[in-house]
Amino acid sequence: MRRGFFVVLAAGVLMSGPLFAHHGSAAFDTGKKVTLKGTVTQWIYSNPHCLLSIDVKGEDGKVVSWLAETQAPNIMYPAGYRRDSFKFGDEVTVTVEPVKNGQPVGRIQTVVLANGTTLGGTGSVAIPPPNK
Repeated sequence: MRRGFFVVLAAGVLMSGPLFAHHGSAAFDTGKKVTLKGTVTQWIYSNPHCLLSIDVKGEDGKVVSWLAETQAPNIMYPAGYRRDSFKFGDEVTVTVEPVKNGQPVGRIQTVVLANGTTLGGTGSVAIPPPNK
């Protein structure tokens, strides 16, 4: 009986490792922020993470395709993210926490839409554009 308990416990610990690693921040350069101005090429509003693809023109004139992620839709909804928040061709300014390996991938901190609305990160609320 006791041996079976330890086998089940060990299996549970081993299986939880990949889940913890998946949700960790080890891949991201936490504290570093990169601001990207670009054009939306794709918006995926789906579990387990929402994904925003944007094309950003570098100082050298070359276009780099960035992939920025958020949490699941139910977590990002209060911050203003919706299924129709982004459309192909929209101009956006995205601030991300980039990955450490230098690839064009990051975790969204904020997004400023063309109309001036700011969408925040996890745990924040959308800020409408200032009245003019």
